[in-house]
Amino acid sequence: QVQLVESGGGLVQAGGSLRLSCLASGRSFSFYRMGWFRQAPGKEREFVATISWLGSRTYYADSVKGRFTISRDNAKNTLYLQMNSLKPEDTAVYYCAASKQRTTIGLTLTEYDYWGQGTQVTVSS
Repeated sequence: QVQLVESGGGLVQAGGSLRLSCLASGRSFSFYRMGWFRQAPGKEREFVATISWLGSRTYYADSVKGRFTISRDNAKNTLYLQMNSLKPEDTAVYYCAASKQRTTIGLTLTEYDYWGQGTQVTVSS
């Protein structure tokens, strides 16, 4: 099992940047594919980005492609999400998640086994 704790959220103006972190504890971090999801008020939780076990492969939602970058440091048991050119529509609670799956890409919620508690990101216009 793995425990996940997000940090780095906050209030930022449109066009600004934030970097989210997700610290993992428990079983070996590099064993898991990792992902970021977000949930805006009144909306379903949606996929943002995912990264493979060694960080060699990444996938992004079309809405964040070119603006967000997912990365991981397995030596520090930490997942990151660098968010640039933020827009008001990026406002949401952001969650990191860990997946034990070996045969999927990691684009859907059901592929993930462990979740953090979330961190709020608010982008003002």
